[in-house]
Amino acid sequence: MKQRTPVLIVGAGPVGLATACQLWRYGVPARIVEAAEQPNTGSRAVQLHPPTLRIFREIGMLDEAERQGLRIRSTSYHLAGGRTLRVELGARNEPLMLPQEDTSRLLEETLVRLGGRVERATRVTDVATTGDFVTAKAQGPDGPELIEADWLVAADGVRSGVREQLGIDFVGNQVPTSFLLAEGKINGSFERAAVHYFLGRAGSVVFASMPGDRIRISGAVPEGYPLTPEGVQQLLDERGPGNLRVTDLEMINSFSSQERIASVLRKERCFLVGDAAHTHSPLGGQGLNLGLQDAHNLAWKLAGVVSGTLGAQILDTYEPERRQAAEQIVRTTHQFLKVFMLGPFAARVRNTAWSALEATGVLRRWFVPLLAGWRVHYPDTLSAAANTPARSRVPARPGRRLPAPGMRAPHWVPPAPAGEPHGFRLLTLGPTGRGGLAPRGRALAEQAPVHVTHEHLARSTTGFLLLRPDGYVAAGGTEPAELAAARRLLNRIAP
Repeated sequence: MKQRTPVLIVGAGPVGLATACQLWRYGVPARIVEAAEQPNTGSRAVQLHPPTLRIFREIGMLDEAERQGLRIRSTSYHLAGGRTLRVELGARNEPLMLPQEDTSRLLEETLVRLGGRVERATRVTDVATTGDFVTAKAQGPDGPELIEADWLVAADGVRSGVREQLGIDFVGNQVPTSFLLAEGKINGSFERAAVHYFLGRAGSVVFASMPGDRIRISGAVPEGYPLTPEGVQQLLDERGPGNLRVTDLEMINSFSSQERIASVLRKERCFLVGDAAHTHSPLGGQGLNLGLQDAHNLAWKLAGVVSGTLGAQILDTYEPERRQAAEQIVRTTHQFLKVFMLGPFAARVRNTAWSALEATGVLRRWFVPLLAGWRVHYPDTLSAAANTPARSRVPARPGRRLPAPGMRAPHWVPPAPAGEPHGFRLLTLGPTGRGGLAPRGRALAEQAPVHVTHEHLARSTTGFLLLRPDGYVAAGGTEPAELAAARRLLNRIAP
């Protein structure tokens, strides 16, 4: 039997589910298939950073995630010699701790509410692309099936079968370090609702609070290290503060990691997202967040092309944008791992340097937003996809305080309404009343060939920001000529 669908998503982990939720929210009835018969269990990725929580807000599941999860209010770096650098994260940087099985369950419940469902026990065995569609052979509970899709999204994990079938290399290396990972309960005096990094001369260990008064403990260990409660206790005694006692462990195992990015993230009508596209060290809790941002980036573009409201050239922006994001995160986690693994002499140098960073406020101003995910940015691909001539790209006025195209919207921008799909947002800035850019902005929104809403924010400086559906800046400026250039950009990404 042959079935046709606008988008086929292979893999129903959190990234595949988030992609499906976003597409259904935009009115695209995507199919999502999963080889496993039952949802995966276990906490796995637990740390959800604020940009990810904005996605949850958009699809209407943030309140329930907050109810079931635990907010982390601070991070403490405990240095050898007894000094602790405690960093208050602030509301805009606080992650939510939520086991991955709970994240997946909430996403699947959201998908069902939006009208979709996961087709389990359905394995894609072959993928072929033509000029107009993708053909996927699948083996499901009712036998073989041939699925034709306009577009395919591979979200089938680090060992992606789709990536292999497409002949895409997974470029990179194995990280030559094994980690112990344990979860359970410990007694002792330590700040709850916090992540603790113990950076001692004998080695490092990190533990973080989780929902249900549980603790996650992790540290690099040599081959053959005992995966027992006694081994976990030894890790805490040698590298931790010395006053913590393991009382009840639910899980102990070891894992290794890789640093790899697929050679291409798109091949014709097929896209790679999540662990199928990239993998890296888990330190800093970046992996799942990076994958969910893949979904956020791709879904609005696919939905626009499928619905006919955006030209297909918009899809050319996925590869360079998400490749740059993946490279940023792989580079950051690699450096963080190196800092975490330093020997005794280098550890003393590190601790001295970190004390200086804390004293000057750099940890709070720069490092915290970096781990929170706010510093990921894109090249200005939208102008390139729109084939905007160089002469129409009006240069930024020197010294203006507006983010460049490819940057995230600044934090003073109010969030878009939750629960409803939205397109581009045009924010004009300046005094209220007549004059300024507000009348021109209102006219642009009314006449634009793609969906644009207009809002005016009363501010002391005059300007505008054109925001993409994923919250990144498409264009900005302070002059009418720059607003006219933004209008031309919108004209060129329309069908």
